[in-house]
Amino acid sequence: MFPKAPDNHKPNKPLVPNGLGVIYVLVSVTYLFLLYYFQLAEIETFNNVSRALTLAVCVLFGGFMGLLDDWMDLRWRYKAFFPLIAAIPLISLAISLGLRTYITVPVFGTVNFHDYYYFIIIPLIVTITTNTVNQLGGLNGLETICPAIVMIGLMAVSGTNAVLLYIPLIVWLLLAFFNFQGKIFVGNTGSFAIGITIASFAIISDTKTVLLISILPYIFNSSLILLTYFFFRTKAAVSFDGEKLSSDHRRSMITLITHRRRLTERQVVVIISLLVAASTLAALFVRWLLL
Repeated sequence: MFPKAPDNHKPNKPLVPNGLGVIYVLVSVTYLFLLYYFQLAEIETFNNVSRALTLAVCVLFGGFMGLLDDWMDLRWRYKAFFPLIAAIPLISLAISLGLRTYITVPVFGTVNFHDYYYFIIIPLIVTITTNTVNQLGGLNGLETICPAIVMIGLMAVSGTNAVLLYIPLIVWLLLAFFNFQGKIFVGNTGSFAIGITIASFAIISDTKTVLLISILPYIFNSSLILLTYFFFRTKAAVSFDGEKLSSDHRRSMITLITHRRRLTERQVVVIISLLVAASTLAALFVRWLLL
């Protein structure tokens, strides 16, 4: 049913089913529709604006954007701004529910953006989160385990809104298990969908500070990739000798970790996952201090 792609970091580059992220999209959207239709969750709905339906629309658009990228191999200059479209229903929801327009940032304190929050900050959150999540991938388990960690952290502090991600989290963890084993790829469909899920849920549940701190490793990775490309016109690439990964440069988080050292694919994934887990725990600790 699914097209196959070569696993470039395995001996003989075996073909692996790709695009399994569509399962996450379909199951998650169906679950969110059911939550809304049967009123199974005690989640505030105001002015006919539903948190469940808003999240469902965002997940659907993320999946569509990923499918489009898989089919057409869009350039970054185009797909980098696609998530702005997904920000439209979030802006409508935030205005209708009167969500807080300020963000508490460690060291800088609380910054109130007023109306700029709706039309500038929300689109920035969606765009940055979605693209940085999509950029940190390429190894089995990396693009599934790390977002799952961030998702769990957001759910831990989101109160009743956590019900929105019960089934999506379970489905994503199942995909992560098989992805880590090297049996499936979620593709751009999955990485874009999960990126938009995280960003949208953080806005809907008003856990923006936790999101900001949790994705710091993602932001660092994307900054490293973009800076080296803009200044030196070079891209990050990791070498595989048939057993382990290594690199002779430091243009991404993966190449930074494998710079002049040989590590297995799983070792690299575990190291980066631990970094994301550490940033997520730090975010929860900061949230606890701010209460």
